[in-house]
Amino acid sequence: MKQYLDLVKTVMDNGVRKNTRTGVDTISYFGAFYKVDLNDGFPLLTTKKMRWKSLLYEVLWYLSGENHIRNLRQHTKIWDAWADENGVLETAYGYYWRHFPSAQKNKKGEWVVREVDQIQYVMDEIKRNPNSRRLVITAWEPGNATTSKLPPCHYTFAFNVNNGKLNCHLTQRSGDIALGIPFNLAAYSLLTQVIAQQVDLKLGQFAHTIVDAHIYIGDKGTETEKYDHLEGLNEQMKRKPLPLPQLKIANKSIDELKFEDFELLNYKYHDKIQFEVAV
Repeated sequence: MKQYLDLVKTVMDNGVRKNTRTGVDTISYFGAFYKVDLNDGFPLLTTKKMRWKSLLYEVLWYLSGENHIRNLRQHTKIWDAWADENGVLETAYGYYWRHFPSAQKNKKGEWVVREVDQIQYVMDEIKRNPNSRRLVITAWEPGNATTSKLPPCHYTFAFNVNNGKLNCHLTQRSGDIALGIPFNLAAYSLLTQVIAQQVDLKLGQFAHTIVDAHIYIGDKGTETEKYDHLEGLNEQMKRKPLPLPQLKIANKSIDELKFEDFELLNYKYHDKIQFEVAV
């Protein structure tokens, strides 16, 4: 996909070297932005093989609202490194999507916490008022963010309806260009298609702002060498993007959707490229 390759080139050409909490330096670029038209096909990268099954299971886990990885880890161990010894994830995106804690004072002046299902609210609001500019979902809870092992990276997204089409804009504080961004792009495009189907709208565009867009770079001859992503990304830059696949989703309620209700059609891709995760 050309938009992704353009993003890689922008960071490579304009980024600056920064050290990070992981101990592995990055080439960092401030304020990256791109958008794709979801009518051109489902934006799953074709310049390398993507782990479609893991991605889908992760999105379904988000939608479940769970904050425990016991069910997710049957299919992917992507969150194992950040869960506690009991398997609880302090910052579980889906938990905040479906159970965001909202504190309000009652008549006695006492703080009372209620849970807000942001996904359901947005779907209901689109049906009531599709012109609303308040279709926002957040995973950033300030108190949690001060203590979490890994506060949300893709922390808020907003929907917008134009001309009968549903658009989505994702804001991300930190984005690993080689590993994370391809998953984020596909995951939120999938979510947009799910929501559009639930509210009977056509697909529009997906837009993505990344505050710190970065590429990990390792120094040869050191223990950080294995985390270097430049070689793999340069290989991708040489590859010609292939036609995008199509995604079909069963006509079911959002809370009834299962893995087998999603069908990825005509996914063609170049060979896999291995990137190591800097934890």
